[in-house]
Amino acid sequence: MASIQEAHPEKGLAKGTNWWGAFVIGLAGTILVTGIAPYAVQGTGALAIILMGVMTIAGCFLCFCLAELATMWPDRTGGIPSFATESFRPWTGDTTARHIGGVSGWAYWLGWFPVAPINVILTASYLAFLFKFSQGHLIDPVGTTWGTPIGITIVLVCFVLLILIFIPAYLGIRLGAAFATVLGILSMLPITVMIFLPFFHPSSIHWGNVAGFHAPPGVVVTFTFVCAWFFPILWNVIAMEAAACYVGECRGGARDAKIALTAEGLFGVFIYVATPLMFVAVLGVALSAAQAAPLTAYLSYTAKIFGGGSWETWFVGIPLIAALALSVLNAIMGVGRSLYQAAEDGQLPRWFQHRNRHGVPDYAMAFNVVCSMILVLLGSPLRIYIISNGGYLLSCSLAFLGYFIYRQLRPDTPRPFRLPTVAKWFALAVFIVWAFIYFYGGWNSPKVILADPHQGPGLYLLGLLIVALYAPLYWWRKWQDNRLAAKGRLPEAVPAAAGADLGAAASAPDGKGAAGLATGDGSVADPVGGAESSPGDPPAAR
Repeated sequence: MASIQEAHPEKGLAKGTNWWGAFVIGLAGTILVTGIAPYAVQGTGALAIILMGVMTIAGCFLCFCLAELATMWPDRTGGIPSFATESFRPWTGDTTARHIGGVSGWAYWLGWFPVAPINVILTASYLAFLFKFSQGHLIDPVGTTWGTPIGITIVLVCFVLLILIFIPAYLGIRLGAAFATVLGILSMLPITVMIFLPFFHPSSIHWGNVAGFHAPPGVVVTFTFVCAWFFPILWNVIAMEAAACYVGECRGGARDAKIALTAEGLFGVFIYVATPLMFVAVLGVALSAAQAAPLTAYLSYTAKIFGGGSWETWFVGIPLIAALALSVLNAIMGVGRSLYQAAEDGQLPRWFQHRNRHGVPDYAMAFNVVCSMILVLLGSPLRIYIISNGGYLLSCSLAFLGYFIYRQLRPDTPRPFRLPTVAKWFALAVFIVWAFIYFYGGWNSPKVILADPHQGPGLYLLGLLIVALYAPLYWWRKWQDNRLAAKGRLPEAVPAAAGADLGAAASAPDGKGAAGLATGDGSVADPVGGAESSPGDPPAAR
């Protein structure tokens, strides 16, 4: 391996996995069905099957579009935002395209990192239920508008889980992929099996619950209601695109990207459609608020099939905990790479570009852990959904627009994987629909989803405010580059003149772009703090 690396220096992050690694880590997006399906069925009844199904198909189509883009730029890591700059460049030019990529990267970060606090809150609650320990004294550090009370013991367990899951992420993509494989098998096999369990006890299935796709009793379905529910649903059902975050680290390049994203999209459609379908067929549409909690929902589901029993608690609880842990792992790893790529492109502070000796963006991932600990204090998954989707849906919508632009303006560019020409028009149509849901559905989502007519759009606006923080972060990066340029320590690829377009920076041969200067001994000189070991050493400097 050392000789290969010496002969062919890698660009970007280490090529430490293949399509299977990208697929199993990307299952973290598919596993989010465990969180949204019970809430959607409780809030919208059998209508959830249609709402989730339609948007899941759009999410699968997004995976196919990303597969085409990924095969053209197989060295770019971080998924959706990493392709934004390249896809918009033919239309907007380099400067604007890089800012679109930067905004997309920061918005994607807001979309994905909250998966970690949401899922460690659920995991800690499940552990308390399974092992019968107290959740501790309730605290409400952010108030009832922004959060809900949470036990001190749950908070501490959440912090410990975040640190423990950070360890395999820190130790490299190979260990992360291996860890994800174990978690993926432990979680997805039982969750998939549970879809088929009712067929072994046919009397538990009542297809009349599905007929007509009715809403729960007392719920009035309006256009605003549908758009408001589409908003949090889209945070979940298109998340199988997470596999795209890792195709830049696949040894097979374009081939691995195509296989991983195609498999992820198709499997996601099955899971996201079949799960609410069977929930409604078995449980009906009149779920209580208590039954909307994922563990309670799945226990009610298995109890309807087999009757109550202690073995069911563990049969359901352990896979759910494994599923949630896999999603936390991806939330830490995946958007860490998105931040890394945006920083390497010159749009976010250099701090995010740091790689450890295992070739992974350790500072960016640690940043995700710290931010997740802060968000745990909100204590409410639904509120976090709304804040987070202020970034996620924006980034995913831009991906469709970017795909349309690149297919329209660069139709003859070689593509190892190419969708039919009509796909670009489908992409444009989905972009328009999602943009409307982003603004109209997002604005109305807090009061509809939280079933509180007095709840204003504050949670949604907070998400937009966090997205807007891209501007000061970019100015910080610009200040860093200008300071280094004045000292003569900036690579020539980055314009040295004050006020120059930082987006014109090209990646340096060492794969770190403007992050460092190659020195004679093969190490990388940190323009701020001196020399540090090359991320590829040992076994060999890249």
